[in-house]
Amino acid sequence: MRVIKNVLICGLGAVGSIYADKIQTFDAGSLRVLVDKERLERYSENPVIFNGKELNLKYVLPDDNNFKADLIIIATKYDGLSEVIDNMENFVGKDTVILALLNGVTSEKIIAEKYGRDKLLYSYFIGHSAIRTGRNVTHDNVNTIVYGSENSDDFENVQRVKEYFERAGINYKIPEDIIHSLWLKYMLNVSANQTTAILGLTFGEMLSNDKCMDFAINIMKEVQSVAKAEGVRNTDIMIEETIEHLRTMIPEGKTSMLQDVEAGRKTEVDMFAGTVIRLGVKHGIATPYNKIIKEMIEIIHKSQELKRKAQTPAVV
Repeated sequence: MRVIKNVLICGLGAVGSIYADKIQTFDAGSLRVLVDKERLERYSENPVIFNGKELNLKYVLPDDNNFKADLIIIATKYDGLSEVIDNMENFVGKDTVILALLNGVTSEKIIAEKYGRDKLLYSYFIGHSAIRTGRNVTHDNVNTIVYGSENSDDFENVQRVKEYFERAGINYKIPEDIIHSLWLKYMLNVSANQTTAILGLTFGEMLSNDKCMDFAINIMKEVQSVAKAEGVRNTDIMIEETIEHLRTMIPEGKTSMLQDVEAGRKTEVDMFAGTVIRLGVKHGIATPYNKIIKEMIEIIHKSQELKRKAQTPAVV
């Protein structure tokens, strides 16, 4: 079995920082982080600070050609995926395995269009949300990479990643049905991230508010319907599973989308509600709750845009 040694991380946000820190500690010489020129300058002058420690990492630019990755971990936001797919080309070898820890259910299909399905394993991050403030990232070390494949031909790559994660001390889980698990995480994101982003609620506040949970469950039902139409198995238990997982979150914790709204960053609403709406159209399924929530988050985006313009000094 081909051993994984060299790792490329794409994205140094809340999730990417967690694994950059872990792999840097395990074997700093084998890790590279893909950046553009602007980020190279920024990170070189002001490194990301993870749990109080500066991450002094080795960076590569898209046109570098002296490093091939055995494993690529993509940890960007959805709107940065297409750029990463182009920028990582020089680092993909014949036996490279790609894990995309993005939220959503479409990233693997998008990546496969360029690099082929044989290099990809389905994957996602699950755990407590990291808190990002400027260049400071704090996290309580509750994190797991869930990954796997529905294809028996991918068994060797699944085992290669497992062996590497065990050496590097990275928490992982390989579920029996990775597609069901992937959609379960998606249901959690679509219902909790978007609802809390609009209402400004922590996990605890969301769970203790019956009206909010009724609203979130209606969103879950739309995800459940499109998942069933897409061929996902055991969709009948997905809502109960999602609520149970919500109850494991830190009550005072905030979803990543709420953090994005509070920081004035662009959210992943198109990948969450937008995907549900598009799949609803594809299968003839009504998705009124996701349509409403998408409109509301886009109103927040517009309001933030107008505030930024109002604060920008006029050029005379």
